[in-house]
Amino acid sequence: MGLLEGKTALIFGLANKNSIAWGVAQAFHREGATVGISYAGEILKRRVEPLAESIGCDFVEECDVSKDEDIEAIAAKAAERFGKVDIIIHSIGFANRDELKGPFYNTSREGFHLAMDISVYSFVALARAFQPLMNPGGAMISMTYHGSVKVTPNYNVMGVAKAALESSTRYLAHDLGPQGVRVNAISAGPIRTLAAAGVSGFKAMYKAFEEMAPLHENVTIEDVGNAAVFLSSNLSARTTGEVFYVDAGYNIMGVPDTSKD
Repeated sequence: MGLLEGKTALIFGLANKNSIAWGVAQAFHREGATVGISYAGEILKRRVEPLAESIGCDFVEECDVSKDEDIEAIAAKAAERFGKVDIIIHSIGFANRDELKGPFYNTSREGFHLAMDISVYSFVALARAFQPLMNPGGAMISMTYHGSVKVTPNYNVMGVAKAALESSTRYLAHDLGPQGVRVNAISAGPIRTLAAAGVSGFKAMYKAFEEMAPLHENVTIEDVGNAAVFLSSNLSARTTGEVFYVDAGYNIMGVPDTSKD
């Protein structure tokens, strides 16, 4: 019997086979969950539908998380289809490519608002829409990154957005705790996703991460999927409001280890 047997999970933010959301979807399917998937924009549909089909998922819905009416519509469809929901995964983040290079102070007002809306407020909006549908013992999980608490050159406004996302996670954990719903964030190391491709200098950062992390390994979408299983299962029944690091220990390091140089 899988760790998520009998649970229903909706995963927002699947783009392609390299997405963190796909690692989560595969892990959830392996552990027996009924999985529903949401994607952003018609252009992604042809990539997402075959992936969903491969794990037997037939609830595949487009949702523009910048529109409250889209979020309300998918919540209504989920209620009609599943009745109640146990798990919500928010694997969504976006900033204009121009904002992800050079000095942070060059962030435009419009770009700042956009990053906050898509990357942060969407999690709040999903929590509000699905709160009435959540079963006691349920879980909501967002995806963050260490650039929220330490400067990552060129990550810029996304680092600030991730900091706001982590704070939102704590406030939502407080709000939803009385109904038995846990809210946590997973902070993964750099992964070669579609979103990461927009960060200037990502390839060099990816290489340096492996060299500096205590385990000297990069992180995979499968690693994140397994962490999401833990945070969604009864094994983490008393864990909420936390940022759960899946980064080979990178976050504990202050400076690179030069003792072997």
